[in-house]
Amino acid sequence: MNILMLSDVYLPRVNGVSTSIRTFARALARRGHAVTVVAPDYGADSGQEAHDGHGEFEVLRLPARVIFFDPEDCLIRGASLRTAQAQLLRRDWDVIHIHTPFRAHVLGTRLARRSGLPTVETYHTYFEEYVGHYLPWLPAPLTRWLARRVSRHLCHGVDHLVVPSQQMAEVLERYGIATPSTVIPTGIDLDEFAGGNGARFRLAHGIDPQCPTLVTVSRLSMEKNIAFLLRVVHQLVMEFPDLQFLIAGEGPDAARLKHLAGELGLQEHVRFFGNLDRRSSLLDAYRAGDVFVFASPTETQGLVLIEAMALGVPIVSTAVMGTATVLRDARSALVSAEDVDAFASQVARLLRAPELRATLVKAGPEDARAWSMQALVHEVETLYGHLAGQERVPAMR
Repeated sequence: MNILMLSDVYLPRVNGVSTSIRTFARALARRGHAVTVVAPDYGADSGQEAHDGHGEFEVLRLPARVIFFDPEDCLIRGASLRTAQAQLLRRDWDVIHIHTPFRAHVLGTRLARRSGLPTVETYHTYFEEYVGHYLPWLPAPLTRWLARRVSRHLCHGVDHLVVPSQQMAEVLERYGIATPSTVIPTGIDLDEFAGGNGARFRLAHGIDPQCPTLVTVSRLSMEKNIAFLLRVVHQLVMEFPDLQFLIAGEGPDAARLKHLAGELGLQEHVRFFGNLDRRSSLLDAYRAGDVFVFASPTETQGLVLIEAMALGVPIVSTAVMGTATVLRDARSALVSAEDVDAFASQVARLLRAPELRATLVKAGPEDARAWSMQALVHEVETLYGHLAGQERVPAMR
């Protein structure tokens, strides 16, 4: 099949949506499909081979501008949509897969109207829980109402929805969205998460090999709840005075989190590393942790939990929305409520018991196999084939 994927975000911008697109695109390309990803142009870094699937699939970049309130992100320029539409209409596609609800959605639905092609859209982000953090001057009931209204409008504009978890499917059902949907989580390529050297990472960054160490991998934004984890660390250092907390990721909340770490007296305990290379230093950072900690309440899935499992890092996490699905049958994780005392107690339990950690370490890779991309990509193929085989809507001229 010829598959067109459209997104308002992609690598080198690191987040779960970018990772999901890249993972599915590579898996589909390896199964013989022709995949094209259309995404914003982030400037000099956009053309790096590491960000474009190593030549396994095509990436087309559209002119974009920086978003003033979130300078990490870029918005595709509206003026470029008409040119892109004309170019893409000259090519043959079997299905259009939209990944984000902004300019990419506009382009995808325009293409569908002109061509009669089927459209599928992945609902990657729980916008109802996110929007308040980015529009804090608006009342919370208004932002929630707005997120639900916009979601209904967007979802009713496509033929089919993909949702990463059953919990997210239930949210959309409560919104009154009638568009057919399929639950297809994002898998991981287990071969990419089979390495990593924690001792090397500790040595490179001056971390004692015997020092108890926590790690998290996340975009640094308010909805990821990393401030909660800092308060957990503040509690733990009373029992583990040499504890280190390693944070990998970047985002708009970085300055506030660093300030909070200082306020809590954690300057000697918290290390911010920014975005790390997914093929080398990020794997080492995961492996450097005695425990992987996570507490985001807004995940539609929670890919980093699966990555930690694959690398054999014991997990302590809350289980809300998509993370509840990932952790439901996991033997490599301890689940906690979003309560500082309860969460710190679970982490301390692991840090005190090397034999319990070893049990969770052993279970991790087995847990991760349930989320192998090799199994999940077949579900996407089946969905595409079903949509492409349906009677086409007459194209608009």
